Amino acid sequence: MARAIWSGSLSFGLVNLPVRMYAATESHTVHFHQIQRGTSDRIRNKRVNERTGKEVPAEEIVKGVDAGDAYVLVEPEELDDIAPGRSKALEISGFVDLDEVEPVYFATTYYLGPRGKGYAKVYALLHRALKESDKAGIATFVMRNRAYLVAVKAEAGILALHTLHWADEIRDPHDEIGDLPGRTKIPDRELKTAVQLIEALSTEWHPEEYHDTYQEQVRRLIEAKRAGETVEKGQEPPESTNVVDLMSALQASVDSARGTAKRKRDTGTGTARRRTGKRRTGGDGGAGRKAARTAGLSGLNKAQLYERATEAGIPGRSSMTRDELLDALSGSGGRSAAKAS
Repeated sequence: MARAIWSGSLSFGLVNLPVRMYAATESHTVHFHQIQRGTSDRIRNKRVNERTGKEVPAEEIVKGVDAGDAYVLVEPEELDDIAPGRSKALEISGFVDLDEVEPVYFATTYYLGPRGKGYAKVYALLHRALKESDKAGIATFVMRNRAYLVAVKAEAGILALHTLHWADEIRDPHDEIGDLPGRTKIPDRELKTAVQLIEALSTEWHPEEYHDTYQEQVRRLIEAKRAGETVEKGQEPPESTNVVDLMSALQASVDSARGTAKRKRDTGTGTARRRTGKRRTGGDGGAGRKAARTAGLSGLNKAQLYERATEAGIPGRSSMTRDELLDALSGSGGRSAAKAS
């Protein structure tokens, strides 16, 4: 069971619900240590007194604010004393329609759980009421000496707490971006084709189908270096679309997207098949046919092979090398990909 990172009382009106808060997400980023080049020696950060150069233990460190002529020192317990409700109150001040909260305000997501089975009914009541009203409770609370604006909403069987940015933390895009387009005339033909492209690329939202391929490449790089091998370099970024070629690029994109969608329909490699991890297999497996399939795929780069492997629903494709992708596509899973080429 996960460890709660905050506990307190969630209140709405005169109803109080003791809750615990848990992290809703975790990072899968590969973490590197700092090592001195040419050695296996770790580099460590130390807290040192900038005047004496001596290391200072954590219990001797307090917070200080530069007041110009001197530092104003503040002890941790003094911050706790001034925190609203001594950092244990999460009071909902009002309820808003979820559509009114723009995505830019959302920061981090947490899960809320009742602090004991005796509060299950109050917890379920608030969850059901938020779900049926399609509203979120807006509240503020203090955690780790910092005040947070939050939205409490009903999700799949649980209450979720989303920390929100304060209004004065949101930057005005017109102040930040110097070359935003003003009133730009868009030809009807280009607009219509762009809408067609969006429709052709429209799909259902299944987050489990998306993977952090960069972190997978980082791990392959680490394994290759351990084995004294090299890895294939990534593709160069595509060139910017010239305004003159915009219409032809849009039309080619629409044709490509429609072709991909047709291949998925013809080979049965749509969303439903990818979710189950199933793929079509053939019964002949002759060496001559496999060689022909290999020849038809050998001219593709790794990214193109990966796209074919995705369409064919080949498992484990994200960790395969180019040769492994080629071999997998040339085997039982490659028949549908070869037909689609």
